[in-house]
Amino acid sequence: MTSPARPLTASELHIGGATISITPDEPVAISGQFATRIARTVESAAMATALALESREGDKVLDQAIMVSCDLVLINKGIPEKVRQRLKDRLPDFDASKLVMNATHTHTAPVTREGLYELPTEGIMQPKEYIEFLADRVADAAVNAWQTRRAGNVGWGLGHAVVAQNRRTTYANGTAAMYGNTNNPNFRGIEGYEDHGVEVLCFWDDQENLIATAINVACPSQEVESGMAVNADFWHPVREALREKYGKDLHVLAWTGAAGDQSPHLMYSKPAEERMRKLRGLTRLEELSQRIVAGWEEAYAGASQERHADVPLVHKVKTIELPERIVTREEAFALQAKVSDLSTDPKQKRRMLWHQEAVDRFERQQAGESKPYKMELHTIRLGDIAIATNDFELYTDYGIQMKARSPALQTFVIQLAGSGTYLPSERAARGGGYSAIVESNEVGPEGGQVLVEQTIESLNLLWATPESSAP
Repeated sequence: MTSPARPLTASELHIGGATISITPDEPVAISGQFATRIARTVESAAMATALALESREGDKVLDQAIMVSCDLVLINKGIPEKVRQRLKDRLPDFDASKLVMNATHTHTAPVTREGLYELPTEGIMQPKEYIEFLADRVADAAVNAWQTRRAGNVGWGLGHAVVAQNRRTTYANGTAAMYGNTNNPNFRGIEGYEDHGVEVLCFWDDQENLIATAINVACPSQEVESGMAVNADFWHPVREALREKYGKDLHVLAWTGAAGDQSPHLMYSKPAEERMRKLRGLTRLEELSQRIVAGWEEAYAGASQERHADVPLVHKVKTIELPERIVTREEAFALQAKVSDLSTDPKQKRRMLWHQEAVDRFERQQAGESKPYKMELHTIRLGDIAIATNDFELYTDYGIQMKARSPALQTFVIQLAGSGTYLPSERAARGGGYSAIVESNEVGPEGGQVLVEQTIESLNLLWATPESSAP
């Protein structure tokens, strides 16, 4: 049982927040599907929200973090580095390596990788232009959050909300599919466990005003994923509802938990679910957001009763190596045939590249040039709670392992703090289907277990170091 956090010496937590739009004011290609989509309208703005944390003992800085949640499909390689470069001169008192970015996985936000889609050369903001725009905006938010930090308090809580369902169906022949048909005589069940926790952090200033909250839900924000307009998905109505009640300047960080095999889409009982939604007079986004807000309120009721100003903040950053998923010869040959079929159609560029990347990996492996996947792992202790990041669309099984084995009272697992692909469980890889096949994964189940072990090892060290241990 974890004992309450009691630092060896009194420390003071300083907190700052900032929110900024990352939606450009011109048409932009949007990410998350295989087909090219150009957004010419905005249904709800994509936002970046920054939270700055610093612990001090008198004038001595003990540790730091700036965490930025972004309404994007993922955080592509190179983007955090661009932001950190912009921070070096503007925030000389901040260790830029302790900036963390994560994506909410909305499928209706701008593309952040050059060459992924066949795009018009004029009339839209190109991905390389958007990346620079994004880096500028995120840096502005980080600077604002850091410069406005003040002494404050933190509290944590746990609520529940049915937002996500496991999206993989299993069949009598042992196969599995994402969003497979459940009204099928061969249907045998839903593949994995579902995590319905609403993990909440709340931050107050020294005047007892709620200034920021982080909400960790194991569900990607992709209810409106096939749309043709920029849309922050269910996080937009969540922010609006909380700000209406707790103040228009409340900063809401959206953290997606381990949810590679979960989504907000209904998998069964659809007619009954839709009937009730219509009877309640809600859109699907409104229904999902109301559930999250209700779960947040449940957690807030507890968090607000235990506010801490002198908790230990310990933030560790390290690079870990995960083994690549092996591409077999049979898989490579089948994929090469698909590449050949798709290469003549410009509209299929994204799908063709998806297959080609696995073929390229096979050729590197055959040539003895395979390299491990390098991932930046952030682990943070804040009082009795822990935060752990990963790059992937991480299957829920791994998140459950991390939470169950963590030394913390409560553990926040944040996926897509990088550009990683799906990371499936062993049972999912056996069943196959999109998200669990070799094209979908840079790292496979073997690497997933390595990720769990490395994360737990890092979390255990946070509870073992002198600066964070109870006397």
